[in-house]
Amino acid sequence: MRLSPQAARLGLAAVLCVGIGVRAGSQAPPQAARPPVGPPTPQSTSTHHPILLILTGNNPGWSARIGLKGPDRLERTGYPPIVLEPGEINQEAATNSWTYLAKDSATGAAVALHLIRAACSDGATDTKYTFGVVVDHAQIGQLKGCARIAPDQFPEFKQKNLDDDDPAKKKPVLPGITKFAAPVATAFLDPAGKVIFARGGVKKIVAAKGGELAVSHDGRKLLFTRPDSKTGPERTIVLYEFETGRSRDLQHGLVRQPFWSPDDGRVVYLNGVGDKWQVWAFPVAAPEKTAALSATSATSLYGWIDAHTVLATDGQSLYWISEDKPQQNVGLKDLYGDTFQILGSDAIRVNPVNADLLLVSADYVSAPAGSPTDATGLATGFFLYELRSKRRVVLSPLDQLARAAEWSRDGLQVFYTRRLNTNVSSTFRIFWDGSGAKRFQEGTELVVGQ
Repeated sequence: MRLSPQAARLGLAAVLCVGIGVRAGSQAPPQAARPPVGPPTPQSTSTHHPILLILTGNNPGWSARIGLKGPDRLERTGYPPIVLEPGEINQEAATNSWTYLAKDSATGAAVALHLIRAACSDGATDTKYTFGVVVDHAQIGQLKGCARIAPDQFPEFKQKNLDDDDPAKKKPVLPGITKFAAPVATAFLDPAGKVIFARGGVKKIVAAKGGELAVSHDGRKLLFTRPDSKTGPERTIVLYEFETGRSRDLQHGLVRQPFWSPDDGRVVYLNGVGDKWQVWAFPVAAPEKTAALSATSATSLYGWIDAHTVLATDGQSLYWISEDKPQQNVGLKDLYGDTFQILGSDAIRVNPVNADLLLVSADYVSAPAGSPTDATGLATGFFLYELRSKRRVVLSPLDQLARAAEWSRDGLQVFYTRRLNTNVSSTFRIFWDGSGAKRFQEGTELVVGQ
């Protein structure tokens, strides 16, 4: 049955009034009064707690929702949204205070949202809020802010009132990711192993063989390494310019894993010195001026964090090697946990807009139930890790063999190589909240420039 707009508005007012309770001192309606015309109050709505609330706070920026069944979503600036599983709702001793219990659906961490009816200001705008809020997340910590009733932000509530006879439309509708930028410049390996550089829809074959691709931030240049020996580890770092189609060799010998600096003015790479690898760097305009960035031994390099800091590992710890700050490190066992193996072939990438958020590609210690495995019996995937909170979330779909995950420049998308069968792999894309996984294009090892 579809209600008229007037009846739907009356139904909305009735549910909100029940949801937030009757204020002290208000007059009860006379016994002869008839209830407003509208759909019945949802069974999940309690007469003792507010519903349909938007919670928000600053320093750091965050927001959350309290829907018909309780908390359902927590968002923080620079991080993927957290889906919450609502639990019990407890009213405090004071009649205008409530605690909503929930669980982080990805990690199982306990979450409690404490709500009190009191005038509240966010300190950043002139907006006046009806409630004050404190959110406690067992991993993330405490977030403080304000809340307001906002039924227009809950599409599932409108559907419940306007389409009550359609069960398919009663499911909560959470906002999807729509404001993302498609990459302008990418590089990848085609099925034959050729190095391909694509920009603005134009694709160019760069080399018959190569690897360790890195596109400049302006999307006009490509670094890759070319093997110099069929049996030895010697390689050459090559620079290719898209507009001219010219290539030039920059470094030879025991060289690996080149990365562009944020301003595209320098290149950092691993250089074999004696019996160990070290992090070296050189100006693009003068590659002969290469020099050690650090004497620290490293087994893998993961790129720049800022204009003076790079990320590397020695197989035991993750290091922030900096020209202007003390060196910091995190143990890889803390990063990987008990779910993933630590291998030199793993890829670790820092989110372009949030240096606290890492993307890690690795092998599982043991294959999850329902996950495919490769010829060696290993299952591969990738996960997100927050350095401050130590929150770890598997992002790759469990039914896929996924590896070589790379961020888009907007930090909202992840491009990765998926093995489809023994002989075929392709590039897929997924959003950072785990949604929208789909095939992106043919080829593997894709990296994003502009």
